[in-house]
Amino acid sequence: MRLPSGESGQVSNGPDTLENMIIWLNGTFGAGKTTTARELTALLPKSRVFDTEEVGLMLRHVLASETVRDFQDWQPWRGLVVAAATQILDYVGGVLVVPQSVLVHQYWQEIRAGLEKARVPLHHFVLHAERDELVHRIETDASKASADARGWRLDHLDDYDAARPWHRKEAHIIDTTGLQPHQVAALIATDTGIAVN
Repeated sequence: MRLPSGESGQVSNGPDTLENMIIWLNGTFGAGKTTTARELTALLPKSRVFDTEEVGLMLRHVLASETVRDFQDWQPWRGLVVAAATQILDYVGGVLVVPQSVLVHQYWQEIRAGLEKARVPLHHFVLHAERDELVHRIETDASKASADARGWRLDHLDDYDAARPWHRKEAHIIDTTGLQPHQVAALIATDTGIAVN
């Protein structure tokens, strides 16, 4: 349920009053977004992870002829992420936690504008670590999925460096160096002002 035009404040979602919102975890690969998202949903009531990469996978079969470096380059991905997030919140309410790197400023502006138009409150965090730490995390991640994508993740570190100036202006930066994911999640929960489980 979104706020009716001209109103502000919290939205009632049944017995527990909780404002519908999105917590977007940005940052490059190896910053700990996915693990932090899981920790965050364990802390926050009525929260769930929305993996927007699944939207990209959904589009691959129909847009395979449109060659792009990243599925985010497909304009329908950005529009469908906004539409899906909005409809999910309309359907179940609560908090959507989105662990998704967005390193192209234009793409972030499109997503943010779409959510603003839909009147969905958005909290934007960037999980940061210095380059040496990111390289270490990527190269020592033993999971099969990470090993398969290691080269691709390392190749995107320059894109992350290029995005840092606008990230600093448009997001709350959390330096994850020396922090465990549950500590990062606790910081985010505190910043959003939601009472934890």
